[in-house]
Amino acid sequence: MPYKKLKSTDDAIMQIVDGYRHFHEEVYPQQEELFKKLAFEQTPKAMFITCADSRVVPELITQSSPGDLFVTRNVGNVVPPYGQMLGGVSTAIEYAVVALGVKHIIICGHSDCGAMKAVLNPEQLRNMPTVRSWLQHSEVAKIVVEENCKCDGHRDTLGVLTEENVVAQLGHLATHPSVASRLARGDLFIHGWVYDIETSQIRAYDTEKGEFRRIGDGPLPMATPKPRY
Repeated sequence: MPYKKLKSTDDAIMQIVDGYRHFHEEVYPQQEELFKKLAFEQTPKAMFITCADSRVVPELITQSSPGDLFVTRNVGNVVPPYGQMLGGVSTAIEYAVVALGVKHIIICGHSDCGAMKAVLNPEQLRNMPTVRSWLQHSEVAKIVVEENCKCDGHRDTLGVLTEENVVAQLGHLATHPSVASRLARGDLFIHGWVYDIETSQIRAYDTEKGEFRRIGDGPLPMATPKPRY
């Protein structure tokens, strides 16, 4: 049955609805067996914490199938330190680690990040007090850049801040008890990535060298500390 023609202002939602129809009528039948299997259980390979930016699509970037990634998204790919804000991000981390038993957690920032631009220029957030409060969790990255980086221009500063924010959130992640325990015994691996929207390249944080390296150039850079047990 054809849908009733709506006003031109509703074209955006109709594109989404048409996309669903395509999925339901053409894509789903081709993968029906997979979806029936997923209907009653999930065993994701990794947790993927990234920005809410519409240009960042974890499943597309990693070519993952439904059920492969346990995804959490928020403004600035932030992970609040444990105890400060026991909300959605903290809950998702605990559930992924304890209930789902994920072996990998990826924190992924990206180029041209609006959240990081706002961290550099807080005046943009004058009318967004909730966002301003949330991005306090990225303040540590801002201070690190201001006091240590001899950056050349705003664009360079933004890129360094984006990397430092990922490093900062990795530090926050390690404060969560469920994560800290499994890191200590070498049963969990954490990764810090920065995705470049224009080129599709990903650079990953190498904790031993203290730098980001492009994935594909040698062994996979790892952000996981050495186990103690």
